[in-house]
Amino acid sequence: MSRLQERETVPDVYNLFLAAVLFISPWLFKLTISQGKIDLWVTSAIIGILSLAAIIAYRDWEEWLNVLMGIWLIVSPWLLGFPHTRAMHLSIGFGIVIVLLALLDLFLHYDKRHPEEEPIHGRQESARE
Repeated sequence: MSRLQERETVPDVYNLFLAAVLFISPWLFKLTISQGKIDLWVTSAIIGILSLAAIIAYRDWEEWLNVLMGIWLIVSPWLLGFPHTRAMHLSIGFGIVIVLLALLDLFLHYDKRHPEEEPIHGRQESARE
């Protein structure tokens, strides 16, 4: 396996795809709220850059920033003033999926770096013996 394939993970690719869909969503869903459109464009561009960077050279902080960007997508409709709109629903939906994918990626990389650790239930069974 090449070095790029070792670092590349599926959640990063999915986040990159979601960022692309999120970027074009104002046109796809004919959003009229300007704050919502600008928020989706800027946030999707940042998520896309972070996901691309994670594919090229993985670092944990890139995934934590993706988690923060996903949380931003969830709370931004209320902070920027576009609640109860189509942009809000898109923002929250994409935000939840992006947070979950970034956390999954962090877990997969942590699990890959720490294979020697036993699961908790395995330690309890060996202590009984």
